[in-house]
Amino acid sequence: MSLRICILETDILRPELVDEYQGYGQMFQRLFSQQPIAAEFTVYNVMQGEYPSDDLVFDAYLVTGSKADSFGTDPWIETLRAYLLTRYERGDKLLGVCFGHQLLALLLGGKSERATQGWGVGTHNYKLAAKAPWMSPVREELTLLISHQDQVTALPENATVIASSDFCPFAAYHINDQVLCFQGHPEFIHDYSRALLDIRQQVLGEQIYQKGVASLEHQHHGTTVAEWMMRFVAHKPETV
Repeated sequence: MSLRICILETDILRPELVDEYQGYGQMFQRLFSQQPIAAEFTVYNVMQGEYPSDDLVFDAYLVTGSKADSFGTDPWIETLRAYLLTRYERGDKLLGVCFGHQLLALLLGGKSERATQGWGVGTHNYKLAAKAPWMSPVREELTLLISHQDQVTALPENATVIASSDFCPFAAYHINDQVLCFQGHPEFIHDYSRALLDIRQQVLGEQIYQKGVASLEHQHHGTTVAEWMMRFVAHKPETV
């Protein structure tokens, strides 16, 4: 039986990227099709006010990345916050990536803000700080494609750090068996990261841009993270 995943899409891609990449919902569907756990996905663009009807039941809700700030006050962000808080209080499983990772941390008692470290781009390496039954295949380190200038700077008090680096200390976390979030983008591919770098070249400055481009020679573990996410959703904690 397939897992049913609701993808809450929090962005609309730039016009020059839409034809090739469609949107983050499509990118996640392509990514998850490469991992062994069967799942079905329905995408709702919450920027445009799209949400599932109350009678639909999902095994998890995934919040995508966005150009917007997780601490922003746009009406659609406020609506999404209220929706996610309701889902959390009902005990639903929640997944977050980049913007979603930051928004859920903020919503559940942590802090997200513009990072003093500046932009993170290209591929980035993290040390794994925790192990869990759903973290299979096992890795000693994690590499993901990133593109962010905001970070989680304080975790909710019941959160456990999974991955960290000097640049991004709270790069991934989970809250018990209910919330799992990553700052990096498992759904990105190298060509998309390069396109973003080229678009933002002037904003980033030449040094960060060139370093980001050079880092794209390295592989990343997006498919591993996709499998972890689906195992997390499928995982039933043992009851005593």
